[in-house]
Amino acid sequence: MIELKNKHPKVLVVGDLMIDHYLWGKCERISPEAPVQVVAIEKETAVLGGAGNVINNLYTLGAKISVLSVIGDDINAKELKEMLAKIDVNSKNLIVEEGRNTSKKSRIIASQQQVVRYDKESTDDISKASQLKIIKNFKEHIKSSDIVIFSDYGKGVLTTELTQNLIEIANANNKKVLVDPKGKDYTKYSGAYLLTPNKKEAIEASKVNIKDEATLLEAITKLKNDCSLDIGLITLSEDGIAIYDNELRVHPTVAREVYDVTGAGDTVIASLAFALSCGYEIDKAVKFSNLSAGVVVGKIGSATATLNEIIEYESSLNKSTSDSHIKSFEEITLLSQELKKRGKRVVFTNGCFDILHVGHVKYLEEAKSYGDVLILGLNSDESVSRLKGPTRPVNTEDDRAYILASLEAVDYVVKFYDDTPYELIKAIKPHILVKGGDYEGKEVVGQDIVDELRLVNFVEGKSTTKTIERIKDGDKNNYC
Repeated sequence: MIELKNKHPKVLVVGDLMIDHYLWGKCERISPEAPVQVVAIEKETAVLGGAGNVINNLYTLGAKISVLSVIGDDINAKELKEMLAKIDVNSKNLIVEEGRNTSKKSRIIASQQQVVRYDKESTDDISKASQLKIIKNFKEHIKSSDIVIFSDYGKGVLTTELTQNLIEIANANNKKVLVDPKGKDYTKYSGAYLLTPNKKEAIEASKVNIKDEATLLEAITKLKNDCSLDIGLITLSEDGIAIYDNELRVHPTVAREVYDVTGAGDTVIASLAFALSCGYEIDKAVKFSNLSAGVVVGKIGSATATLNEIIEYESSLNKSTSDSHIKSFEEITLLSQELKKRGKRVVFTNGCFDILHVGHVKYLEEAKSYGDVLILGLNSDESVSRLKGPTRPVNTEDDRAYILASLEAVDYVVKFYDDTPYELIKAIKPHILVKGGDYEGKEVVGQDIVDELRLVNFVEGKSTTKTIERIKDGDKNNYC
């Protein structure tokens, strides 16, 4: 999964844009006018909804996004464009249709519980003129796009005729079309690469009651054949994602804790599109989307998952390799910024860690206990030689980095090539700097940058130097 870092595929999104609007407050009395709650509003928030939530997920993963849709000429449209601009998505291809209401769904939340929702939107089919404009814009964008997503919320943008025209154009240009479908008749999506219905939607569309593996196979095969899809796919909530090309496979979910499934479907299609456009084959892309959804359902409300969060989550499930924890200077700089934005307390330590021993491990375990994430700066081979002499290190920097990255206490390893890690500490700006107890009363490099310095006593008699001495003396009993 580390190979997805710094990938920026171009994704073209077509569908129903909307605003999810929230009014948050408390209820402490009943109205004297009617037997209803009176909610005292304390704050107001708004996020992109519908196809906009798919866009949010793609943006968080690092994709470059173009969007085609139809909106009204109203204040909601202005707000929606401003929200897109904040995530660097150009709204110049949004078609304005007079008399149409831009979708906005407002929810009143009292003491964390939704009391009522009210919608202002248009749900009738967009005009023929708007459809022709979308086709024109689609033709202009399709060649430079890596993949296409249709996000259909049944609000009138993806009419049957328009959907079929766009799929035909995409197929003529060898571009995969992924569809989050709506309604019970999926033939409007015929010719797409895949659809992402959930189990309930698949039952309604296929008219097959899915209750075991046999009926799952029947339903997914029917949808694939009826809609001339390359891949049959059904999301199964806590049971994972089923796919079918020539055989049925069910990839299990990897969610540890489920707090809120809101928007998980948008995360699945966005992460599928991202992975496929980066060259993943379908099974690997589904595994990636399962991990993405696992991150999102562990959050409250419509949420997104960054690549770093997905990699970290995969690691917590013991599904990642050690080298995914080894970062470059640039990667650790960006990662540390993200970690701090997520409220993580970052701990930093550094050293040569030439021949790993129990003293090292206990030192690192104590260092990790001071915060949430431990970043280890590792001296390069050249810097170890300058510090320890020409016979050191015994183990190369790549070997040392891999072994350290495999330790449970260590979250990330980054090599540095100077004699001190000052520039690295300045880039990371950790909350806590940890060094050995032998630095008591001494100036520690980087302590002027961090919030706190912690000193950890070493384990008596345990060091790389002593280990090397025992090897030279042939004290095999002590060494082994």
